[in-house]
Order: sequence, then C-alpha cells, then structure tokens
Amino acid sequence: MAFDYKKEYKEFYMPGKKPEIVTVPPMRYIAVRGTGDPNEEGGAYKSSTGLLYGVAYTVKMSKMGDHRIDGYFDFVVPPLEGFWRQEGAEALDYARKDAFHWISCIRLPDFVTEADFRWAVAEATRKKGQDFGKVEYLTVEEGLCVQILHVGPFDSEPESVAKMDAYLSERGFENDFASGRQHHEIYLSDVRKAAPEKWRTVVRHPIRPKETN
Repeated sequence: MAFDYKKEYKEFYMPGKKPEIVTVPPMRYIAVRGTGDPNEEGGAYKSSTGLLYGVAYTVKMSKMGDHRIDGYFDFVVPPLEGFWRQEGAEALDYARKDAFHWISCIRLPDFVTEADFRWAVAEATRKKGQDFGKVEYLTVEEGLCVQILHVGPFDSEPESVAKMDAYLSERGFENDFASGRQHHEIYLSDVRKAAPEKWRTVVRHPIRPKETN
C-alpha cells in the first residue's frame, strides 16, 4: 500500500477545528514562487500547480522507468500547500489578493535528494515538452506553530485566524512572522469538485512565547 503522509502524520495534516500548538520538523518541498491574485484565470498561481504536479508525479512514477531513486517507496502525492505574505503586513488582507506573495508547494518524500529533483525536472521537461525551470527544491523548518482546520471558503479564513490569535493570547504566545516565517495553508479538498462551504484547509501560523517586560 502506498505511503500516505496525511494518514501517517495526522498531527500535521489533520488538526481539529479548535486551535492547537505543534512543532513542525524540517520538510522538503518542490516549490514555485510568485505574486498576484491566485484566482486569476491563466495566471501565475494556477500555472504553478500544473508544474508542481508534473514534477511530483514524475518522482512517484520513477518506479516504472529506468531511473532508480535510492530508498524509494511508493507514496500518495501529498496535498498542495501554500506559504503566503503581503509586503509590510503580518495579517493577510483577503481583499487585496493582487498583493499576495506566495510559494506554492508539494511535500517531497525524504528519500528525494536534490540530484533526484533535478532528474525529475529534466524528465518532466522531456516528456511534457514544457518549461519546468521555475520549480525549485526547498527545505522549510517551521518549528513552533499554531494550527487549525478551517472549513469553508478561503475568504472566511480570518474567522479561524481570530480563534488562533485568541488561543495564543490565553496561553502566553504570539505570532512570529519574522525571518521569513509565513502564513501557511494545506489544501485537503479538491476545490474543483467540492462546494466552497465544504473546503477543508489547514491554516498554520509560526509562533513564539510572548515577550514580557
């Protein structure tokens, strides 16, 4: 049976509807960076998704070809994720989607080295006749975070963020968006098939103990 990260690491992919604190270890991703409204038809964000899945499935299906990856095991391609920010702001303003800076990404199994990643990019390029040059190999160490399962459309996420902020305040923590730590989303639903009110998204923020004077 293929290894499923969502099932094996439920603490990172299946939080509850109430906020919780978690320590997230370093993880490797394939990633594409960009700016602008993610809903724009034919825009950079939507094209990034195709690039990511093209490389991810090239790694997964390497078992069918001549290239052998050391330590390979069959796996379910993990869900799409995103790191989001806006210049000069900690809280995201969902009314200003054109101001988003994003990193769209998919987790890689730990056995995928940077050399394996470069092979997958070249192989995807060869097979699909498409430029995968924007895809990068990225390691992220989030560390201490607060997270929650948000159910509903993306524009209603501030409701869940408010719950996380209240939870942190009660427990002596605060958000920590310094040093490149960002608002993080993990998309558990296929938005092409599910109704917006049923979309399930993990929302995660980096945190630190609140400073006391």
